[in-house]
Amino acid sequence: MKAMVYLALPLTGLILGWTIRWLYARFQLSSAEQSAERIKQEAVKQAEAEKREILVEAKDQLIRERNQQEREVRERRAELQRFERRILQKEESLDKKIQSLDKQEQTLLAREKDAQDKEQFLAGQEERYRKELERISGLSAEDAKKIIIQGLENEAKRDAQVIINKIEQEAQVASDRRARDILVTTIQRLATEVTTEVTVTSVSLPSDEMKGRIIGREGRNIRTLETLTGVDVIIDDTPEAVVISCFDPVRREIARVSLERLISDGRIHPARIEEVVQKVTREISQKIFEEGEKVVFDLGLHNMNPELIKALGRLHYRTSYGQNVLAHSKEVAVIAGMLAAEIGLNREIAKRGALLHDIGKGIETDSDQNHAEVGMELARKLGEDPRVINAIGSHHADVEPSCPESVIVQMADAISAARPGARRETLDNYIKRLENLENIAESFSGVDKAYAIQAGRELRILVNNEQVSDEDAKDLCKSIAKKIETDLRYPGRIKVTIIRETRIVEYAR
Repeated sequence: MKAMVYLALPLTGLILGWTIRWLYARFQLSSAEQSAERIKQEAVKQAEAEKREILVEAKDQLIRERNQQEREVRERRAELQRFERRILQKEESLDKKIQSLDKQEQTLLAREKDAQDKEQFLAGQEERYRKELERISGLSAEDAKKIIIQGLENEAKRDAQVIINKIEQEAQVASDRRARDILVTTIQRLATEVTTEVTVTSVSLPSDEMKGRIIGREGRNIRTLETLTGVDVIIDDTPEAVVISCFDPVRREIARVSLERLISDGRIHPARIEEVVQKVTREISQKIFEEGEKVVFDLGLHNMNPELIKALGRLHYRTSYGQNVLAHSKEVAVIAGMLAAEIGLNREIAKRGALLHDIGKGIETDSDQNHAEVGMELARKLGEDPRVINAIGSHHADVEPSCPESVIVQMADAISAARPGARRETLDNYIKRLENLENIAESFSGVDKAYAIQAGRELRILVNNEQVSDEDAKDLCKSIAKKIETDLRYPGRIKVTIIRETRIVEYAR
């Protein structure tokens, strides 16, 4: 029994503990359910509160937007009302303007009708006056119109001519001033010495006994020298001097050098003379080429044909009015280059044409052409530029200049020849030659005045247009040229120009 009691006590305690634990768990579950219900109710309340807040806020926003829209509608309605009032005002203004324009149109129509009536009246009056004027003047309306038009035309031509003359005078003054500046600048930049040459050469002798040795037995030495060199050896009473004369300066120079060497050597006989002349001829030929080559090099010209260089070298022994032709040609080339540079032309062509302008003087020829024509032919044959060929031929106006460089060469040639000290022609002979030219021309009937210009290279003649017709002027020009050829001796050619002028004079009162 006790044992059962002892067994029942733990069992009872176990049941009691389990019951208490179950009750406690049931109590906790009930408490959790209550808490969850309470949380749920609070969440519902909070959600309802937020819902009410959102609804209130949405209502407020809706009210604000509605108020904004109503305000905008009111503003637009007010603006439309303003537009309507302005349109009504403009319509009223346009109505008033239309009424005013209608009144003006009626006034203008009335004036136009009045003007037409007056125009018809004036046309009738004009017709009557025109007929009356035609009756009084004896001229028709067309004739009077032609007279008036012709008068206006003549007056316009006169005014135009006055303006043209004024412009030409101003241009001439400006061009003359510019040309003078260029020429003065060029001449100031140029300073060169001129070598004076003569057509005869004197050779000094150590004694008069040397004259006999030069002549030789029966004159064989002097004949040999003259035959080999082509010169005239003049032995006269001049003490200790022999004169060599020859128109060819190269042959004269060969004879001079040869004779000086023979005198220095002392051996003078035909064989020695021939040997020395041959040697000197080769030396002079070489010197001729070197002189030409030197000038070409100094001027900076290139691609010059050897024939032209040789002809240039021969100019070293040629003179014109006492002026060395090669020095003159070089000087003209320098001046032409300066002038071309000043006015912007081709310097190479100008210098080349200026250097070769007298090349015809260095050519041995039997032709009757002048040196300009001979130089043109040589330059054309050797393939020179056409502008260079024209510059050679036109430097004495034998042909018309075809390019500005040719005119530059003419100017440079005149500057070089006219420069003080350049040429040493006797003043008396020069003046006498010009006077003879003018006197020959003035001796013909119908000649009013004659002028020798361009250093006697041109004779310009003014004839009486009443006594000499155009056909007579041609015959007169030929007759004067023939008389000059017959009566005078002169170098080169002389250009004869006849001017037959018709002059009309009218006085403005």
